[in-house]
Amino acid sequence: MAYDMSSALEVTMTTEIETNEAGTDLFALGLSHATGVGADMDYVAAHKWFNIAAMRGDSEAKQRRQELTAMMTQSQVSAAQRAAREWLQRTAN
Repeated sequence: MAYDMSSALEVTMTTEIETNEAGTDLFALGLSHATGVGADMDYVAAHKWFNIAAMRGDSEAKQRRQELTAMMTQSQVSAAQRAAREWLQRTAN
């Protein structure tokens, strides 16, 4: 069975982010998904992480989130927002 490095990276980063909740780390994860460098290119995941980073005060994440929104369907944006809410609820407990 092949080892999926991008999945391992996201699990590792997500665990660290849940612990640290640093906006810059969240931004980096969003950028990774937006560009496909270090993770699978996934605009929904990128938007989710940019959204959370923006909520944590990262101003560049706000800009990147807006750029992505213009490239996404409304359904994709809704999915990203839902994923962000779920992540925030899960980490609040």
